[in-house]
Amino acid sequence: MAGEIRVKICGLTREADVAAAVAAGVWAVGFVCWPASPRAVTREQLRTLTAGVPSSVRRVAVVVDPSVEDVVLLRDEASLSTVQLHGDEDPLRFLSLGLDVIKAVSLDSDAAVEHAAALPEEVIVLVDAYDPARRGGTGERANWERAAELAARRPIILAGGVRPDNIRQAIAQVSPWAVDVSSGVESSPGIKDVALIRALVASAD
Repeated sequence: MAGEIRVKICGLTREADVAAAVAAGVWAVGFVCWPASPRAVTREQLRTLTAGVPSSVRRVAVVVDPSVEDVVLLRDEASLSTVQLHGDEDPLRFLSLGLDVIKAVSLDSDAAVEHAAALPEEVIVLVDAYDPARRGGTGERANWERAAELAARRPIILAGGVRPDNIRQAIAQVSPWAVDVSSGVESSPGIKDVALIRALVASAD
């Protein structure tokens, strides 16, 4: 893993891109298991994509309002280590599944910062741009000012609009524990650019 800032590449749909992300030294790889996403993968695709990922790299399923049973099925079929929740679900329901639990929040108000700060420490908070329809992966920048306020109170993952050309600024302004990038390293939705992945990880060092 490069540097002190962990890097997660999300929205992966191709084995070659997964391999490139792992080779670049990412902390985690993410797969969108929400059918409405342009980066959605099926359960069969998920099994294939995670098969060659070493145990040192976190394998993350991104879901929207899943049932606990849905997550258990994904966990067992694809050897997942982490679930990333992007809906209105209660993250506490998923803490007993033997998975790390990431909860996406959009800090569209000061009250949202307080709510995110109050989540149990077992829940990893991911700050993303506000989009109630697409639920992430939009390329829009999250609110870095509020993200910095939250990062001063608890570790956060910063998502939303992070790219190779602004990651240093994002790290300097927000001081996140990790960054999560999807569209910022793509040539089209779900199709990653290997050079951009490498540039992003290098810039996070």
